[in-house]
Amino acid sequence: MKIFFSVFNPSSIFNVISISQPDYGMKTTRNFIGLATVVILSIFLFPSFLNQNTPAYKFSYRQAGLTERQAAAHLLNRFSYGPKDGDIDALVKMGLENWFDNQLAAKNADKLLEQRLSSYDAINLSNTEVVNLYPQGNQLRKMAEKEGIVIRDTSDSDKRAYRSKLEAYMKDKGFKPQQELFRQFINQKILRAAYTENQLQEVLTDFWFNHFNVSLNKNQCAEFIPAYERDVIRPNVFGKFETLVLETGKSPAMLMYLDNFSSMGTNEDMPQSMNEQARKRMESLSRSAMIDTAKRAQLQKALQKAKNARGLNENYAREVMELHTLGVDGGYTQNDVTQAARVLTGWTVYPMSDKGYGSQMKQAVEKIGEANLEKRGFVHEGDFLFAANRHDTREKVVLGKKFAAGGGYQEGVELLTMLAQHPSTAKFISRKIAVRFVSDNPSQKLVDKMARTFSESKGDIKQVLITMVSSPEFWSKEALREKTKSPFELAISAVRGLNAEIIMPYQLYTWITKMGQKMYYYQAPTGFPDKGQYWINTGSLLNRMNFGLALASQRIPGVRLNLALLNKNREPESSQAALETYGKMIMPERDLSATIKRLTPMLNDPNLSEKIEEAATKAAPKSEMNPSMVNEDAQIMEESMKSEKAGKPGKPGGRKDVQSTPGNNSMLAQVVGVIIGSPEFQRR
Repeated sequence: MKIFFSVFNPSSIFNVISISQPDYGMKTTRNFIGLATVVILSIFLFPSFLNQNTPAYKFSYRQAGLTERQAAAHLLNRFSYGPKDGDIDALVKMGLENWFDNQLAAKNADKLLEQRLSSYDAINLSNTEVVNLYPQGNQLRKMAEKEGIVIRDTSDSDKRAYRSKLEAYMKDKGFKPQQELFRQFINQKILRAAYTENQLQEVLTDFWFNHFNVSLNKNQCAEFIPAYERDVIRPNVFGKFETLVLETGKSPAMLMYLDNFSSMGTNEDMPQSMNEQARKRMESLSRSAMIDTAKRAQLQKALQKAKNARGLNENYAREVMELHTLGVDGGYTQNDVTQAARVLTGWTVYPMSDKGYGSQMKQAVEKIGEANLEKRGFVHEGDFLFAANRHDTREKVVLGKKFAAGGGYQEGVELLTMLAQHPSTAKFISRKIAVRFVSDNPSQKLVDKMARTFSESKGDIKQVLITMVSSPEFWSKEALREKTKSPFELAISAVRGLNAEIIMPYQLYTWITKMGQKMYYYQAPTGFPDKGQYWINTGSLLNRMNFGLALASQRIPGVRLNLALLNKNREPESSQAALETYGKMIMPERDLSATIKRLTPMLNDPNLSEKIEEAATKAAPKSEMNPSMVNEDAQIMEESMKSEKAGKPGKPGGRKDVQSTPGNNSMLAQVVGVIIGSPEFQRR
C-alpha cells in the first residue's frame, strides 16, 4: 500500500490520494483503514504539524549567517533582560518562533515572582486607597494644622516638636509616608525585570512607560504613578496603540503631569464663575489711577486667583502630538495644538480624597449625584472625569478635521483616536520601536515595513513587532550587539547572568541611579533617550566597572551570588582560564577572542585587588533610603538568611544554594567584575 500526503498541510492527512492494492469488494473498508493509518502515523511522527498554534512567520537569521544558538542569544538580548544559564538551550529546544510567540502571549505562570512580591502591600492599592493612605506632605500638614494638632513655627526647637507631633498624628490616623510607597514601587520593578517568565511584557512595559513618561518629581502626579504602570501601561503593551493613547490620556498620572486636569474653556451652556467681560473689566480697573493701592492689590489678587482657577492649558495637547503620536515633524501647527487643547478641556481627575486635595470637589460631585452628572453631560470612568462645565463647546478644527460646536467628551476620544491612527504616527512609532529593538539608526526600509503594518492593522503592536523581528534587518550583523544597555538593563542583565539572589532591591536601585538612570524620576515628558551616546561617557564607564566589581565581590548589600556554583563548583586553574570560562557563560554565543585579549592585561595588574577594594567600598553609592526603609530591607534580609539556614525559601523568596561568601574567591570576583564592567558586556 502506498499512501501519499503532504506533511506541510495538516488537513492533507485526511486526503488519501491513491491505494494501489486491487479492489476485492472491500474498497470502503480499506480506504477507512488507510485513513486511520495516516492519522495514527501523523500523530506519532508529525505532532508539530497538528499544532494549529505554530506561528506562521519565520525568522531569517540563517540568511544573515547566524547559527540557531546565536539567533537565540540575539532574541534574548533584545526581548528579555538578558539570558540566564540554560536559557539558550531552552529557547532552541522550544524553537525560536515558538518562544517569541509565547512571549507575545505573556501567559507564563509567575508563582516565584508573586512570592517575592507578596510582602509589598502597597503595589496593588487603587489610586483612591493610595491618596487616603499616603497623603502628600503639604496635605498632611494642612490636615494636622486644621485639626489644631500642630502650629507652624520657624524656630529650630519648635521645628523638631512640629515634626514629632506630625509623626504622632500620622501614626494616630494610620497614614504612611509616600516614600515608602515609592520604595515598594521601585523594588517591584527590579524584581519583575529580574525574575518574570514573561520577559517581553516587562521590557515593553518599560518601553511604553518611557514613551508616555510621567515623573515622581512632580508631586501632583507622583501618587498615581504605581497604578499608572500597573493598570494603564502593562496590560496594554501588546494591544492597539490607540488604547495606550486613550488610557494614558485619561489617567490621573498623565492628567496631573501635563496639567490637563485644570484646563478649561468657554462653555456657553454652563454658568461661569468669571466670564471674559468681567475679567477684562477687572483688569481695566486694576490699571486705573482712580483706585487706591489697597483696592488695586485686591483686584490683582482676584485676577490671579481666577487665572489659576481656570483657563486653557496646552501642555498635554502639545506633547500628545509631538511625543506620543505624530512626532515633532508630524505635520501639525501651533494652531492645531491650541485647537486640540480646546477639544480636551474638561478632561480631569475624578475626586478621590476625603480630605485635602479634591475633597471639596468630591463633596460637590456626591451632592449632585452620579445620575444627575450624566444628564448634564459629565462622564465618569474609574478615576477619570469629563467635567462638562469646564469644556469648550465652540467649534474647533484640528489637522483639518472639524469638531462641530456643542460637542462633549466624545470629541476628545475622536481626536486621540485620529492622532493614534495618523500616517505620521505610524512612521514615528515604528521608528521608535526599531530604535529600541534593532539599532540606534534603523534602516528606512525596515521602518517603512513596520509603518505599513502599523497602518494596515490600525496600530496592532503585536503585528508591528512580528514584522520587525521577521525582517532581515533585525538579524543583520550591523544590528547584532549594536544597542548599548541602559544602567537598568546593565544591572538586571548582570544579576540574571550570574543567577544572583536579590533580597534588597533598593540597593540595586542606588547603583542604577549612580550609573546615570534614576528610574521614574526623569523630569521631561520625552522619557530617557534610547541611544548609546546618552549613556556612555568616561564617568559612566567608570561607574559601570565599579558596579561590576562591587557586584562580583558581593559588596552590594542584599544581592548574593555563588560564582563557583555557576561553573558546577569546578574552579578554573588560572585567571586566564576563568576569564575564558566565565566570559562564555556571561556573554554566550560571542567570539570572545578580542575581548579576552583586551581584558587580560587588567587581570595581570598587581594592584587590581586594591583597586577592587576601593571600587567596592569608596565608590559605592550612598543610599537614598530613609531610616525606615533601611530597617525594613534589613529585616527582610535577616528573615531570608534565617529561613535559608533552616533550609526554607526566604522572604520574599530565598534559595538554599546561594551563600554569602563560599564559592566566591577573590580571583573569581576579579574576573567576573572585569567581565561585567567591560565594554563588550555593555552591549546587547
